[in-house]
Amino acid sequence: MIARGGIDLGGTKIQTVVVNGRWRVLGQARRPTPTTGGPEDVAQQMAEAMREAAQAAGVKSHELAGVGVGSPGDVDERTGEVSKARNLPGWDGTFKLGPWLGKQLATAVRVGNDVQVATEAEFRLGAGRPYKSLVGVFWGTGVGGGLILDGKPWLGRGGAGEVGHMVVKKDGAPCPCGRRGCLEAYAGRAAMEAKARREHEEGRKTELFKIMKKHEHDRLTSGIWERALKAEDSLATELIDRAVAALGAGIASVINLLDVEAVIIGGGIGTRLGEPYAKRIVKAMHPHLFNDDNPPAVEVASLGDLGGAIGAAVQIKR
Repeated sequence: MIARGGIDLGGTKIQTVVVNGRWRVLGQARRPTPTTGGPEDVAQQMAEAMREAAQAAGVKSHELAGVGVGSPGDVDERTGEVSKARNLPGWDGTFKLGPWLGKQLATAVRVGNDVQVATEAEFRLGAGRPYKSLVGVFWGTGVGGGLILDGKPWLGRGGAGEVGHMVVKKDGAPCPCGRRGCLEAYAGRAAMEAKARREHEEGRKTELFKIMKKHEHDRLTSGIWERALKAEDSLATELIDRAVAALGAGIASVINLLDVEAVIIGGGIGTRLGEPYAKRIVKAMHPHLFNDDNPPAVEVASLGDLGGAIGAAVQIKR
């Protein structure tokens, strides 16, 4: 049996899987992403989670055909280096993630952009199968994008698909990337949390942080946002509405440029809120579409929480 590993590195969680040749999950593990330290602390948790998934699948990490990684930040696929993963602790510089994990796990490691590999998984195995061209928009800690054009991944010079850093408002809200007015500044979970904390500190009433404490989290996870929306919390509703409007404008701009067949909505918040909010994004896109009588299909990612890790494993070809 040929088994491959996959690691999805997110801003709040590290998800790992071991899959067989038909991409069936044989074992999995999840750990919280560290909030302090630096790249090596994050990488250590990734290695531990991968070992746990391998153990659950009945294999050792060195017996895997390889391990694929989906990482945020600027990824050099040739060297396995990751730079400027600013949603992770202390990761402003460059870290040799692939080589470091390769030594720890004693197998080949291939690193790709987290959203691009998740988009490729949806294209090959999930909601994107009916289409030849699509954009993946993963709404989570940040807002990431991936592109499939004419059946092939499009990486550009290495930085293609950064839909979260399209400007939706000139000189607008500050973005975690250090710029202003990016889509991620309005729709990324980290930016939304920062805005919620500022509002709360200034006296705005909200249940968000009560729910967070009740569930023993130190961050506003996708589940907390969902619970606050169900409780009709006014601040949560306002910030999600703001995010949906920004997503509509940003995604419509991508469509106006590339005219792909479909948009796949994924990520922690995207999959958690699901079809009702995908329909709201469609409605928010419509006023901004040039070709508004022929909009793209909009689908929710069907591989769920494991899609990113499965997509990472797809990078291992043998």
